[in-house]
Amino acid sequence: MGGTQRPTIKTVAARAGVGRTTVSRVLNGSPLVSAQARAAVLAAIAELNYVPNSVARSLVTSRTHSIALVIPESESRLGGEPYFSAVIRGVSAGLAGTKNQLLLILVRDERELDRLTEFLTAGRVDGVLLVSVHRDDPLPGLLEKLGLPTVLAGRRSPAEPLHHVHSDNVAGASAAVRHLLDRGRATIATIAGPLDMDAGRSRLEGWRRALRAAGRAAEEALIAPADFTEEGGRLAMRELLARRPDLDAVFAASDVMAAGALAELRRQGRRVPGDVALVGYDDSIVARHTDPPLTSVRQPVEEIGRTITGILLQEIAEPGSARRHVVLPTSLIPRDSS
Repeated sequence: MGGTQRPTIKTVAARAGVGRTTVSRVLNGSPLVSAQARAAVLAAIAELNYVPNSVARSLVTSRTHSIALVIPESESRLGGEPYFSAVIRGVSAGLAGTKNQLLLILVRDERELDRLTEFLTAGRVDGVLLVSVHRDDPLPGLLEKLGLPTVLAGRRSPAEPLHHVHSDNVAGASAAVRHLLDRGRATIATIAGPLDMDAGRSRLEGWRRALRAAGRAAEEALIAPADFTEEGGRLAMRELLARRPDLDAVFAASDVMAAGALAELRRQGRRVPGDVALVGYDDSIVARHTDPPLTSVRQPVEEIGRTITGILLQEIAEPGSARRHVVLPTSLIPRDSS
């Protein structure tokens, strides 16, 4: 028949003196290729007049160009907690300029967990970003078992083996309590986050450390765990006031809970900050729109979203890379509530 055979990725790789994976990376614009190898591949493509076939390229890379952002929470938490929208903005920014599309998946019950398991097992996404991690959540273990590239926003514990990114919760909470101590507050309570979450436990630990460093007792009666919701903050504040009516300051482990606490303090005739100083955590839009505006610990939530996305893209491009555990700094933003 005498026709010339169409060049393939294998032909290009042989001409360039590299592996087929390197050719594939050049075709897909991966940064994980040396300048020398990229030049050799591009020269071979030009010499052979190789035209990439998108279907063949998809088969070689086995990519779906889809990333799942999994949030095991209800719609009400997703809509009522500014943290999640900030993470989503950060993830979207991290994917800008790439070919990847973002799938937002909520997991609210066992049925949806089973559906997600089937979806992931079928290879519908290249990797997963998991937000709002609880200590006994089965999802991280499932993702590890599937061998799917995964990065967590948060962690199950300090021993978390998966890639993860979080803010320095202990330092942030400690700074909040030191701020209250510096303003002469004597009885500082805390509305803690859920204690099955590392963020809740770490912010509570920061409260304890700051009090102990100042020679104060970290009394259990001054702790009321809640669930990161406004209603949870309101009920926790009511409980604290009933237990310790002499309290003169509160550190709430989220701005949303602090807003609930503020409403309860006002209902009981306590002036903020005159009678009770109040500090939140997140420095979200909530902190700027309460009356008075909330002093709050700023954590870089959008940066958390961008960072988990960057780590995931690297893991997808270069599977098996060393586990990355990133801790981002926090800062205290003083306002009128303290």
